[in-house]
Amino acid sequence: MDQNTPAVKMRNITKTFGRSVIANDKVRLDIYHGEILALLGENGSGKTTLMNMLSGIYYPDEGEIFVQGKPVSIRSPKDAFDLGIGMIHQHFKLVDVLTAAENITLGLKGRLNLKEAAAEIRRICDAYGFDVDPNQKVYDMSVSQKQTVEIVKVLYRGADILILDEPTAVLTPQEAEKLFAVMNNMKKDGKAIVIITHKLHEVLSISDRVAVLRKGQYAGDTNTDEATQQSLADMMVGHAVTLNIQRPEPVDPKPKIVVKGLTVRSKDGILKLDDVSFTANSGEILGIAGISGCGQKELLEAIAGLQPVEKGSILFMDDVAGPEELIGKDPLAIANMGVALSFVPEDRLGMGLVGSMDLADNMMLRSYRRGHSVFTDRKFPHDLAETVVHDLDVNTPGVTTPVSRLSGGNVQKVLVGREIASAPSVLLTAYAVRGLDINSSYTIYDLINRQKENGVAVIYVGEDLDVLLELADRILVLCGGKVSGIVPGRGASKREIGMMMTKQGGSEDE
Repeated sequence: MDQNTPAVKMRNITKTFGRSVIANDKVRLDIYHGEILALLGENGSGKTTLMNMLSGIYYPDEGEIFVQGKPVSIRSPKDAFDLGIGMIHQHFKLVDVLTAAENITLGLKGRLNLKEAAAEIRRICDAYGFDVDPNQKVYDMSVSQKQTVEIVKVLYRGADILILDEPTAVLTPQEAEKLFAVMNNMKKDGKAIVIITHKLHEVLSISDRVAVLRKGQYAGDTNTDEATQQSLADMMVGHAVTLNIQRPEPVDPKPKIVVKGLTVRSKDGILKLDDVSFTANSGEILGIAGISGCGQKELLEAIAGLQPVEKGSILFMDDVAGPEELIGKDPLAIANMGVALSFVPEDRLGMGLVGSMDLADNMMLRSYRRGHSVFTDRKFPHDLAETVVHDLDVNTPGVTTPVSRLSGGNVQKVLVGREIASAPSVLLTAYAVRGLDINSSYTIYDLINRQKENGVAVIYVGEDLDVLLELADRILVLCGGKVSGIVPGRGASKREIGMMMTKQGGSEDE
């Protein structure tokens, strides 16, 4: 394995969708053994499309791919595996009722000996520092354990070129550190690793080299030790950007949402929130931190009237009418009181937006009751769509374009922008910048801060602790559906919050 010869060489790779969307335009990229390459770019820059062609999900319209110096044709994920290429996607592809060993060997040809497979899995884990029990069921695993199974799965199949798509999106800081240690062990073993991430501090801490795509074209690469967060952001966008999340001081904060003893169970009877209590103030951003699935979604949906509550109280403090109990009210009544929910799920079109409808009509889903007859008011949602497209720089031919034709990041801008534009008094937002590039993310942060300055009570669920620490005034930490503590955004450490996310106990500052 010659470390001076690229493990992968991509030349003039072009991929077009439809007649006009050029996802990749004559892209060149080199990937080396014994190296961690970070692939950066704004939303729609073509990163995932490029890696999907390397992993066999797409096939290029033009260009050549060389693996170990030889020209290859990769027409399926199987072709990629046969060439030693494996991609670990952000959303895991595991069967919950099977064990780790069964998932890792699923789909392989030949007679399966699970005892031998388990022994090989343990050898791989020992070699790189993974912690996997081959006999553990997936439904009993944490998010980081599931990710580990996905990585071991591609290693078990012989991959020495690995692509990791947003690998730390749902990990605590401690889990991310463990993953980076494993990645460094794989690098020392000569593996070629590509990491796609929007977290610039992670790029600087884990990668050896950074390659940047801009608007589908190759913008260049740089050695990581010669880069800074600012230089990488400027390279991604093509001009200087300001990497400074504003955090204005709260002005005269007053209780707006008061939650007491909130207990919520899922449809299956699983306890999701256990005796949760806190206050969200006007003119303040309350951040919610926690491992994925620890109750953030159920918390916001309970406030918005979308989630049945077993017991507890959620009071909306109206400036005129005084305290009003939200439990028992339907979602429309709560929305009419000024409580807006912007939740960005894994499937952005699965909640709140209709893919076959255009931008203006999706705006109308929130405003159609403005009509005073059988005909709805179409001018207001059309104007609102124009405003969202302009303010959030939504990349679309026009407001009459079906939402399903937009990229995931642009769909997300429409979803978040619509809720912010409704001028709420309480804004519940979860994963508002999930998967968004640095420029779009800072636009969203600015809009959220504007809401705060207007006296809105903002409850912000985020995945990036660095952002939470910069953006939020206070941070409530959830662990297993319980409140581990509430800490000030100014002065708290990422390690402290990470410990609170995985273990009960912490600060109380309500």
